[in-house]
Amino acid sequence: MKGNAFELNCEIRTDLGKGASRRLRRLKSVIPAVLYGAGKEPLSLTIPHKDIARATENEAFFAHIITLNIGKDKEQVVIKALQRHPAKPIILHADFQRVRENVEITVNVPLHFLNEDTCIGVKLRSGSILKSLTQIEISCLPKNLPEYIEVDMAALDIGDSIHLSDIKLPKGVSSVALAHGAEMDHNVAAVHAPRTEVAETPAADAPAAAVKTVADEKKEKAGDKKD
Repeated sequence: MKGNAFELNCEIRTDLGKGASRRLRRLKSVIPAVLYGAGKEPLSLTIPHKDIARATENEAFFAHIITLNIGKDKEQVVIKALQRHPAKPIILHADFQRVRENVEITVNVPLHFLNEDTCIGVKLRSGSILKSLTQIEISCLPKNLPEYIEVDMAALDIGDSIHLSDIKLPKGVSSVALAHGAEMDHNVAAVHAPRTEVAETPAADAPAAAVKTVADEKKEKAGDKKD
């Protein structure tokens, strides 16, 4: 990464297949990757694992135009998929999509929640914030791609929520979900009331059990004799 730009050095991969991919990761410490899009044939690549692992530590990597250096050529891309090992901190595979200056792209962009601690429902009512989404899919030209989108929680009280339609998107950016209709206006975050402990009903409030006294038993026996 140079300044605010991400660059990865790649090589064209000719040794294909699962077995070859495993050998690349084990022996050469590189991962297989695929580059596609822009009307061109897909291209199989390899990328040093340490380089892409370091790049992915930065949240902006996933919502940023990336430059792939492939020999003397440079490709402008966005990352579309990243496969990780289920148990180890290892990246297994990456998919990149070429971008063109005048063609819109769809990218998942992280949400940054502002004023969580000072929002009305939390600060004054001791509520808690429940987030339903931490990123949203947006569509825009490459030049308008934001690294993140802000969600201001300051004015929310207990029971209030923010939906996709409430988020102010940057100029030239639109929500992919909302483009499919109002029924896709998903909840993003809400402020919930604090949990309260339910007091147990005192034993004294329970109906008193009938207790027979010695006098009651004598009366019952006397009644039995008369019968």
